Amino acid sequence: MYKTPISTRTALIFRNATLCTLMAVGVAGADFASAQPKDEPIKPVVPAKIDNPAKVELGKKLFFDPRLSKSGFISCNSCHNLSMGGTDNLPTSIGDRWQQGPINSPTVLNSGLNFIQFWDGRAKDLQEQAGGPIANPKEMAFTHELAIEVLNSIPQYREEFGKIYGNKKLDIQMVTDAIAEFEKTLKTPNSRFDKWLKGDPKAITADELKGYRLFKDSGCVACHNGEAVGGTSFQKMGVFEPYKTNSPEIGRAGVTKADVERFHFKVPTLRNVELTYPYFHDGAARTLEEAVDIMGRLQLAKKFTTEETALIVAFLKTLTGEQPRLQLPILPPSQNNTPQPNPFE
Repeated sequence: MYKTPISTRTALIFRNATLCTLMAVGVAGADFASAQPKDEPIKPVVPAKIDNPAKVELGKKLFFDPRLSKSGFISCNSCHNLSMGGTDNLPTSIGDRWQQGPINSPTVLNSGLNFIQFWDGRAKDLQEQAGGPIANPKEMAFTHELAIEVLNSIPQYREEFGKIYGNKKLDIQMVTDAIAEFEKTLKTPNSRFDKWLKGDPKAITADELKGYRLFKDSGCVACHNGEAVGGTSFQKMGVFEPYKTNSPEIGRAGVTKADVERFHFKVPTLRNVELTYPYFHDGAARTLEEAVDIMGRLQLAKKFTTEETALIVAFLKTLTGEQPRLQLPILPPSQNNTPQPNPFE
């Protein structure tokens, strides 16, 4: 009946039984990281698709141009530094005349994946968000009208805007549209975890996979899921324990005026999270270990052990993707040599 020798059949049965046992116990030990992902709540980052390179290049120039600020010293990159994970690594950002901002600067990397912008969601998209800091007296401290006046005085900008928008007379909608198009390209694909999601069993270690499974089984993925591993909902900060902070920010309630949304903030992305310290809207958590401990207690009613925290942190570090590698733009020269205001006065 059998054409295969009995000894060979026995070996095959034993091998298959062993594989089934390993699968049943979750693939332990050295084979743990080889478990292949199926229907995971986290999805790989899809690389950015550039449809209009000229507009993206214009947006990049504007992103790095400090002439959009009153002092002439602050650019978008000042608070969303692309060499620092798209943040400034400060608890709260410093703006015009050394004013301390009220809130932590979120990363601009993968920000196009957010369902809404700012911690409190007051901007519906990246274009609307881009106009906010320019006119904020604690940030770039300019006005949209004066910013446009400055840009209109620069022939090279007028020429570029004319080619892209068909109108050499700039307006703030063109400026914010170009900046938003550039920011949409700031995606970070090919993290080690993404490679594991795509089927590379060696992309992450056994401990990192244990950390992911703990992250998933503990309920963290209820808020941190999808391509951005967050950025798709508002959640209350302090579900099982109140969050103690000196920050004046009250979250979504500041926009809606509904007290029920007090301390509801947009869930941040966890992509590149090892680079975007300190954490939370007030920048109070200095390390990932501290952030994981606080989130466990306040949001999940779970006290992670030191070992569990280390495993989750190990997993979080696998979410660091390829950072934007940009050639810094050569900004168009001003047509006058008028001294800029001293930002230190």
